[in-house]
Amino acid sequence: MTYEATVQFKFDATYTHDYSRGFGSTIDDDFIPEEHFVITAPAADLSARQYFKLFEKFMLAVGMTPHNIRSGAMSLVLNELVLNEWVNDADQRKICEEYEVTRNEDLHEKFKEWKNLDAAFEHHKENVVSEPINENGND
Repeated sequence: MTYEATVQFKFDATYTHDYSRGFGSTIDDDFIPEEHFVITAPAADLSARQYFKLFEKFMLAVGMTPHNIRSGAMSLVLNELVLNEWVNDADQRKICEEYEVTRNEDLHEKFKEWKNLDAAFEHHKENVVSEPINENGND
């Protein structure tokens, strides 16, 4: 038995000219009267990452900027899919560690860790003995 699947994203848009504004309103170079986009891909073996990349191409095709796509993706993934009450704490921590994301409730511990490292660095910097450098480059 074979399995075939296809996923399709479709975008249809029409623009109706406004002829009531007088002369020159019939010429509108900024709009195409009609647009149709169809993006089709085989879906039998697509991974979640491949679905996201496919949807990214669709969003670019309909005019979204890469910055807005990234911002929306991060908001959706972190706030809606990962960091919510329906995902258990261990899974949240695993994903945050994998992608080096700090959860709000972990910020205090991270700050204390940073302060300790900073203090250790300052202590080390004060206790390092440096040798004078010979200006001629000879030892």
